Amino acid sequence: MAKTVIGLEITEEGVRAAEVTTGRTPTLVAYGAVPLPVGAAKDSEVLDPDAVALALRQLWSRGRFSHRRVVLGIGSRRILVREYTTQALRPDLLRQALPFQVQDLLPVPADQAVLDFYASSQEGDQITGLLVAAVAETVEQLVTAVGKAKLTVDAVDLAPFGLARGVSRLAAPGESVAALHLGDHTSYVVIVRDGVPRFVRILPLEILTDAVREREAAAASGAEEAEAPVEELVGVGAGSSGPRRRRYSSARGERVAGMTEAALSDLVGRMRSTLSFYAGRTNDVPVSRVILTGAGAAAPEVGESLAASLPLPVAYAGAAEIVATKTDAPQGTVGLDLLTTVGLALTEGR
Repeated sequence: MAKTVIGLEITEEGVRAAEVTTGRTPTLVAYGAVPLPVGAAKDSEVLDPDAVALALRQLWSRGRFSHRRVVLGIGSRRILVREYTTQALRPDLLRQALPFQVQDLLPVPADQAVLDFYASSQEGDQITGLLVAAVAETVEQLVTAVGKAKLTVDAVDLAPFGLARGVSRLAAPGESVAALHLGDHTSYVVIVRDGVPRFVRILPLEILTDAVREREAAAASGAEEAEAPVEELVGVGAGSSGPRRRRYSSARGERVAGMTEAALSDLVGRMRSTLSFYAGRTNDVPVSRVILTGAGAAAPEVGESLAASLPLPVAYAGAAEIVATKTDAPQGTVGLDLLTTVGLALTEGR
């Protein structure tokens, strides 16, 4: 088998991984997801290392991955991601200078932060890109929890960068695309052009996904059995004119209640304002369309509301749209969630 890379994400609701071959035609060869108990983790932050390690061991046992080395994606709302311009230097010199240059921008002392800089453009002796800063202790706890499951972290990557690599495979050369990964509790907005993320925003948004509903149903004493979709949402190519409808019904044939109007309005409003903010602050190529992914995109009324409110064409995309598959293609919310996880395993652009 060709060399493979495994992307791994730890979220509040569960752990998921995807193994992808390297080379000109990346292929998904293994994937899986295991839910976490309440309180074990908050998006990209481990609260119960033993519970997370147990879930990871179960994931590797069920997923039949070929090795135990991973690229760990992080996407906590506590991570700072902002545009930054500095003097163009060799990468090694820039890494040395960055802590001193950005100290005033950080929420913690520079020696307590993990810093990265993703260059996107250069003009004269000035280079512009995205500054990423995470609390070192949080990253170390994640790596330690992964190690308890006998896994080795080869690299730590920002999950929105994985999203950017994945979605760039659906975009035409020179096209600017907005990717919206709608998660259970944390969502990412990434503007990407020619494989380079131009803008990233991490938003705390509570979405009533399948995973959240199932957890709530399991926790509710004497509650009715959680509703299941009668028609799974299947990812479609980014060229689609809009999101495909998804029907939900309970055992009585009733439509499943989704998010409240206030919560749905807040979600749509944040997405609209984020795209408007980007459009108003840059002379870059305008965004031509929006690609929805993540389990939240399949939540009742979410996709429809965004498609109706955003002033751009909207489409769904899942893992099967960005790589070939040697196994059953991940469908529904699993496929939508795995697009970012697969993107973490893609080697180009890293």
